[in-house]
Amino acid sequence: MKKIIALIMAIALTALCFVGCNKKNDAEEKQETIVVGYTIVEPLNYKDADGNLVGFDTELAQIVFGNLGYKVTFQEIDWSAKYTELNSYAIDCIWNGFTANTSDDDGVARADKVDFSYNYMENRQVLVVKKGTTIESAADLNGLTVAAEKGSAGDTYINAFEGIVFKGVTKQTDSLLEVKAGSADVAVVDAQLAKAYVGKGDYSDLETLSVLSSDVEYYAIGFRKDSDLTEKVNAELVKLAKDGTIAKLAEKYGVASTTITDFSDQIK
Repeated sequence: MKKIIALIMAIALTALCFVGCNKKNDAEEKQETIVVGYTIVEPLNYKDADGNLVGFDTELAQIVFGNLGYKVTFQEIDWSAKYTELNSYAIDCIWNGFTANTSDDDGVARADKVDFSYNYMENRQVLVVKKGTTIESAADLNGLTVAAEKGSAGDTYINAFEGIVFKGVTKQTDSLLEVKAGSADVAVVDAQLAKAYVGKGDYSDLETLSVLSSDVEYYAIGFRKDSDLTEKVNAELVKLAKDGTIAKLAEKYGVASTTITDFSDQIK
């Protein structure tokens, strides 16, 4: 009789364990995954020496979505197709130095196309040329070939100038390569990217021109219209600013002077 009771108890314990394990596995499987769309822009999203995706935006996205209980994956996109990727649900947000306070080439404000988070970083568009090139005014751009990433803030900015020959490229770093190769006279890129690349290593023969830089821009995270993620992420950004996480991350990636760590004036 004792053997029978012991056997029954063992079966019951096994069944309970099976049910508990299944519940745990079910919960893990049901954990929602957020897909972040990005392009390679150092120091925001780029590959380290071991091929791992790192950067200020990358780490901040991991922290924010991790705190919110989501898994997060990153999908490299063609920047000119960012709205298609977002609205087709291929990605859930655009977190990649996305300038919020500008329009696209079609004249439509980006804020009318996506829901933006709070602004978290300042930026400008800057001109990059080979060392020794003299450009002192907009008139000096007349007839020059200017490269910029298609669909970027740099694309919009430079096309406001008359007389240029525009050369659209897939990535901001490609515009720097065009200048190096002599197939473009000027590249227009984010100041953040220029600071990371220009005058260093393979780009040691290039320099950034302070003249003709754009007015201040603001980076924000882009979500689909009416997404419930916008409010959640904003709340998390406020928490991470208050506890010093954002400031610490900004120091790590050399963007402390342009990173916003107080969102109080943006809270409605």
